[in-house]
Amino acid sequence: MIFQNPRTALNPIRKVGKQITDVLRCHTDLPKAELRAKALEMLASVRIPDPEKRYDAYPYELSGGLCQRIMIALALACSPKLLIADEPTTGLDVTTQATVMNLIKDLATQKQMAAVLITHDLALASEYCDRIVVMHAGHGVEAAPTHSLFTHPRHPYTAKLIAATPEPHKSFADLTPIAGNLPDLKATDIPPCRFSQRCDRYEAALCDQTPLTQQSLDAEHQVACWKPL
Repeated sequence: MIFQNPRTALNPIRKVGKQITDVLRCHTDLPKAELRAKALEMLASVRIPDPEKRYDAYPYELSGGLCQRIMIALALACSPKLLIADEPTTGLDVTTQATVMNLIKDLATQKQMAAVLITHDLALASEYCDRIVVMHAGHGVEAAPTHSLFTHPRHPYTAKLIAATPEPHKSFADLTPIAGNLPDLKATDIPPCRFSQRCDRYEAALCDQTPLTQQSLDAEHQVACWKPL
């Protein structure tokens, strides 16, 4: 897993190379003599310049982009079949974001590894993901191939999210904010549809039916809504 903030996920008082060997020591059968070489190989695989030097660096000596690459190396050290990237571009400038995301994409392809990207950035998801699951208040409301989701969103929340997303050709006046607030998830009477009180299509007789389950609109497009768009 690639955690959201590499500077807090990495141990600040331990050299980054040692942190990779710690993972290898715990989760592989590599002989002790081969741990350093494997760690250097992982640093090189995420395109960190001068791996020998970076191996002995502390996190505070590295930029945010390099720290994120260290996190990727840690996540891939044990050759996982599934990589979970939790907001992997948080705090990075646009150029570094693209570099990190291209690296994750290339490594996933190279290692034939599935990758799950957790993000609030719809533009990022649209560029790098094959399939998107939209969540609202901890509830998956729509799942579809990326192109289908953006060209024909079927859940009202998905449509409002897209309408509220800035684009180069849009002015701020064109953006439509989503009214209302999230339901209290600690309450005992959470409505079946957690978006119902913010939805323009809400009908009590229909939308308060329980349980609310995802219905398949076609082979690849599912939506949790009694009145899909």
